[in-house]
Amino acid sequence: MAALAAVTALTLAVSTSAGTGHLPAPTTAGPIGLARSTALAPCMIHGGPDVQMTEGVPTPQGYARSTGTVHALTLMVDFSDAPGQGSAMDRFHEFFPQTQEWFRKASYGRLDYRPGTPITSWLRMPKPFRAYGIERGAPFDPGYRQLVRDIVAAADPHVDFRSYDILNVLVSPNAGPSALDTVLSVTFAGNGDAPVADGVPISNASFVYSRQDDGSGSYAHTGYRVLPHENGHTFGLPDLYTQEGGGAVGHWDIMSEDWGADNDLLGWHKWKLGWLDGSQVGCATTPGSADYLLTPLHTTGGGKLVIVPVDGHSSYALEVRTPGGNDEAICHPGVLVYKVDATVDTGRGPITVYDAHRNSGGCTHSPNVQAELSDAPFSPGETFKDPAHGISVQVVEKDEEGNYRVRVTRG
Repeated sequence: MAALAAVTALTLAVSTSAGTGHLPAPTTAGPIGLARSTALAPCMIHGGPDVQMTEGVPTPQGYARSTGTVHALTLMVDFSDAPGQGSAMDRFHEFFPQTQEWFRKASYGRLDYRPGTPITSWLRMPKPFRAYGIERGAPFDPGYRQLVRDIVAAADPHVDFRSYDILNVLVSPNAGPSALDTVLSVTFAGNGDAPVADGVPISNASFVYSRQDDGSGSYAHTGYRVLPHENGHTFGLPDLYTQEGGGAVGHWDIMSEDWGADNDLLGWHKWKLGWLDGSQVGCATTPGSADYLLTPLHTTGGGKLVIVPVDGHSSYALEVRTPGGNDEAICHPGVLVYKVDATVDTGRGPITVYDAHRNSGGCTHSPNVQAELSDAPFSPGETFKDPAHGISVQVVEKDEEGNYRVRVTRG
């Protein structure tokens, strides 16, 4: 599910004072507005030119906007050697309206995701599936380039490509191996070299293949989640899983694990996508101690994220995760502490969640949820420390409304 085109992500920040940390005045929603805010500068981190998809700032031009109305052209595609089984609209409804609702919740209503299906039948490709040479990790050239060209040629009489921001290709599930054997789903994002249709490049395209069905009977409820994961790449988000799986972040972000129970994005990603105002983000840069009040990430309003920069390329991030919204598998609510490194590429672990209860085995019994990190959040009275950089984070208390007060100390 890796996005294979060069991408740079966006990170934003806000300064605080010593004593009681404050969350500053609002900034314009969306990546451009946040990037221009000088109040955020102390906590911005940057990746290197050799990182194709980084958690650093800013997100370059060429990727889909993540606020306002986004139109997603959605086409159901089949092949002579993998003909569509059943109705193409049945395939469409495996993903919608669930994907729309997921983005509505995750963005606090700031992303109005609208799938368009001008062609409601299977769109037959001129070549058999095996002729495109598509397999796990296949590059854009030559197979996907030819497939996109064939899709454009077949759809163009019925589609004005200028009316859409991203392309979703829902392939007949019998094309290629089962997802239990290998996952072919992939996104090519920010690809300015993509084929052109109606004068616009098809630069942000997600391809979804066989059903990610683990046999637990939950597919109808959870199977759609591969699409918001893939679409996350079109907005500039990297993969958080590694070759070893989702052990670095677990189920705390859909860019890490998108099988099984529903889950949300990390606050860092919500910030990058323009779904949090500057007033909801604190930047702990001043020596001494400062307290911050954080409200649960899935709720609307209030402080959501505290950034504790380590250097120009990495920062710690703090947020409160509790059951609700897109988070349904949280079995140990509390303050999640993680480190973001903009120099680490997509699929190599750019974010690491710190486990407050290491080697506990976790607390979840949900299938396809990384168990060890399921009880990672810190509870009142617990402290995270980074002695090498003189940083500590103490969870001071939880109030009656479920908000948490955290104290950040810098030596």
